[in-house]
Amino acid sequence: MSRAFGVNTWVWTSPLTDAALAELAPRISGWGFDVVELPVENPGDWDPARAAKVLGDHGLSAAVALVMGDGRELVAADPDTVAHTRDYLRHVVDVAATVGAPAIAGPAYASVGRTWRMTPSERAAHYAELRDGLGPVVEHARAAGVTVAVEPLNRYETSLINTVDQALEAIDGLPADGIGLALDVYHMNIEEQSVTGAIARAAGRIAHVQVCANDRGAPGADHLDWPGIVAALDAAGYTGPLVIESFTADNATIATAASIWRPLAASQDAIAVDGLAFLRGVVPQHHA
Repeated sequence: MSRAFGVNTWVWTSPLTDAALAELAPRISGWGFDVVELPVENPGDWDPARAAKVLGDHGLSAAVALVMGDGRELVAADPDTVAHTRDYLRHVVDVAATVGAPAIAGPAYASVGRTWRMTPSERAAHYAELRDGLGPVVEHARAAGVTVAVEPLNRYETSLINTVDQALEAIDGLPADGIGLALDVYHMNIEEQSVTGAIARAAGRIAHVQVCANDRGAPGADHLDWPGIVAALDAAGYTGPLVIESFTADNATIATAASIWRPLAASQDAIAVDGLAFLRGVVPQHHA
């Protein structure tokens, strides 16, 4: 079976709306993508049942991204904040179930941009706290047939989980059928001494993969070893989609949050179209 390819709507817009998805879906399908990654920035931004129909009408499948904005915390936070964050994550699970996405992917531990210093013992305690915080969410996800995919972020966006090894330590003991890792090549390029080595260590736990150039542009317009990355994912047994995640510089909020200070390609469409063409060329085609 050939590998599927996807793209996140953040390439064009934030927050996602029903109207934006209705406009984007036929274009994304027409370019040849298989999957659309739908961010849930705030419950109610877009209607999951309506999105499922729009995607289905255009032969597209869904992936879902969870968004850890200000005030969403599962560690080093007061009980009310943790409870509200759990409620949000359970909502995202329900959204994923409605649109048929197999996982919810993102930094399901702390708000993006929150950093603080930790001793090794403090880090271990926070990981234990995280397991307690995620436990009920993972059980809800298992019941819905959805996997929570925890994404390591680079050091400038979090101090809690930056690498595959840290993520594996943080989720150790939680049920493997309900929680795994979301790998984002952008962050891995910054934090992993070997991207392919880290993928190998994540084998069996990879629930979602996001791709882009090292500068957040189109995959292939960069210095990354894409044949090696694809081969490592194959060897690790990951059969899910490769989803292009980048961001528009035209939206002030998202551009600031993702540090997009300049255009990353000739156009936002080019990030998707050129990236897809490159990935199709580098991914081995499996024929029945």
